[in-house]
Amino acid sequence: MHNNTKIFRLEGRVQHYAWGGNQYIPALLSVTNSDNQPFAEYWMGAHDNVPSYVITANGKVALNEFVAAQPEVILGKKVKDAFGRLPYLFKVLDVKDMLSIQVHPTKAAAAAEFAAENKKGTALNAPNRNYKDDNHKPELMLALSDFWLLHGFKPADQLKATLQQVPELNFLLPIFEKDGYAGVYKTVMTMPQQEVNASLQPLLDRIIPQYQQNALEKTDAAFWAARAALTYNEAGKIDRGIFSVYLFNLVHIEPDFAIYQDAGVPHAYLEGQNMEIMANSDNVLRGGLTNKHVDVDELMKHVKFEAVEPNVFAGSLDEAYAESRFITPAPDFELRQIWLPEGEKTTVPVSTADIFIVLGGKASFKSGSDKLELKRGEVLLAIAGASVEIEALGDEVTVFRATSGMQ
Repeated sequence: MHNNTKIFRLEGRVQHYAWGGNQYIPALLSVTNSDNQPFAEYWMGAHDNVPSYVITANGKVALNEFVAAQPEVILGKKVKDAFGRLPYLFKVLDVKDMLSIQVHPTKAAAAAEFAAENKKGTALNAPNRNYKDDNHKPELMLALSDFWLLHGFKPADQLKATLQQVPELNFLLPIFEKDGYAGVYKTVMTMPQQEVNASLQPLLDRIIPQYQQNALEKTDAAFWAARAALTYNEAGKIDRGIFSVYLFNLVHIEPDFAIYQDAGVPHAYLEGQNMEIMANSDNVLRGGLTNKHVDVDELMKHVKFEAVEPNVFAGSLDEAYAESRFITPAPDFELRQIWLPEGEKTTVPVSTADIFIVLGGKASFKSGSDKLELKRGEVLLAIAGASVEIEALGDEVTVFRATSGMQ
């Protein structure tokens, strides 16, 4: 590595999960998608399974190897001592079909369970593998479009009202009153499939025709329950995740607003595009709305059975740097948004390895004698000690910046 170079182009990696849209990310990256493949996620980070590539004077280097070669130089001492690796994973998501209901483990649980699966000899890519790494996965998402998600259990009064108002769910009311969130969730996640079918079929018979006639609003859980049924049901098998559509908060987020999801909070993305930043992990325990592996016992060990009041928030503006900060309790990451009118510039100090992506306009990035011009969809890595001057070229510019939460 050239000793004085502190900024590099970075090439992220596309994940073609089946739920992804086929236009947003190809357009962002200026690539053609003539066979209409789903482009679900664009990963910018150093996850060992899917590392991004640093463009150096000597060719491309995987970011995890780039960091490992000189961790203190790249990450700075503080982040290197705390994490030993790039602590975050940064993504763009395009959600066309709803994602599986999921929960992420705590740090301690992930480390223990990852080691246990390794000891058992379960292959890392086995379909029944629960833990892909030893890390927790708190996450922050910022909406790039109108975005819809399920997020945590409804507060008790709202959940009771739902169970009363939806006749097919009345049977869960006494269970909730006696055994709370854990009782209800355990019931719907463990009841035999024929009971799931018997409970939900009358509901689906009622709501699917309404959905198909465009008679349901997106603010109504029935809209998403019907869509889930049409997406995931198989012959003789109604997806039990449909219960969760009614048990969890249905949240609508407008562009530039964010929500934070800690370990244990069950959630599912339903529709829209977002920026997402999380701890450097791919650990997901699923609870339905999926064709993938669902391990109910494992899931139940990690779910927080408590009411959640969704907290949708805006960034706090740091006027000195024309930068909005989205601060969470996670030390692993912080998301920032930089907005510059045409011709304006700002200089931001970098204390660890930061990743910048241009989401709108064109900008020049300068550090020392190095200068790179980036257009929409292009990505830059700045390493510890860089001082990065960003200038809007032509139109106004929007840049998202990923950094560690240890500032």
